[in-house]
Amino acid sequence: MLQSLNRSVRYLSTSIGSRLYCSNTNQTTKNNTNASGVNDNQQTHFGFKTVNKEDKESMVKDVFDSVSSSYDLMNDVMSMGIHRLWKDELINTLNPTPGSHLLDVAGGTGDISFRFLDKIKTSPNYFPNINKSNNGGGEVLKSSSLPSSATVFDINQSMLNEGKKRGLNKGYTDQSDPSIDWVQGNSEQLPFKDNTFNCYTVSFGIRNCTNIDQVLREAYRVLKPGGRFLCLEFSQVPNPLLRFAYDQYSFNVIPIMGQLISGDRDSYSYLVESIRKFPDQETFVQMIQDAGFKQVTYKNLTFGICSIHSGFKL
Repeated sequence: MLQSLNRSVRYLSTSIGSRLYCSNTNQTTKNNTNASGVNDNQQTHFGFKTVNKEDKESMVKDVFDSVSSSYDLMNDVMSMGIHRLWKDELINTLNPTPGSHLLDVAGGTGDISFRFLDKIKTSPNYFPNINKSNNGGGEVLKSSSLPSSATVFDINQSMLNEGKKRGLNKGYTDQSDPSIDWVQGNSEQLPFKDNTFNCYTVSFGIRNCTNIDQVLREAYRVLKPGGRFLCLEFSQVPNPLLRFAYDQYSFNVIPIMGQLISGDRDSYSYLVESIRKFPDQETFVQMIQDAGFKQVTYKNLTFGICSIHSGFKL
């Protein structure tokens, strides 16, 4: 009976997978379409929809403008709080030390950057200035160790605004040490000079970008030699039984949660769909290598629901 159940689940999983990952095997048609039937030059995916590349940026922006005020709460509810452990693991993998300068792309409300700054302050090489000002002038205290900073970069100003509020509550500003800054822009065209940062993170954001290859090339450009790229992103669950259960939860539960908590079912349906369109772990490794990174590796978290990819600019 167990074998029969396994066969049934594999069949259902394969059936669902064929609908979710259906592709056109002809990669050399005269319309220049790729394996997913999307025109490489003019079109891309927005969830399961095919849209013009020039439209996707504004569509993604609308999604996050809609969910910004409830985004952190929804992350807790959807993942049952596990996303906090995933983000902790990302920072533990990076293990920053005083003197580090982070570019946190798709940084949104600052979850990764705050962890980065907190980690700096727990370093044995972090030495705060103990000479407090007694003049009541609100003088900013500086650490006596090397200065460190995090730059939160996101296309959605509404997400950044939510993050700034959190930063003030935590005591992090552009004048604190370690410091934090908030910059709005497109990750495909970073407004920073070459070789600026020694850490680059992107957490649950790169799958929403229109041209992922260009995002990776920009990451390589702004990192200093020896700098590290880390990406925390939802991935593909390899086990068919777990994948089937995960699909049922994602497509049938998460959108309903989105409706109940934020009043926006469609945005969370898109977020679920965007996960299924993102490359699998090995394909993403190759994409990172193609951008120029060396020593590219990944590790799966929670059965492959998400993974951390790492690469160095050498």
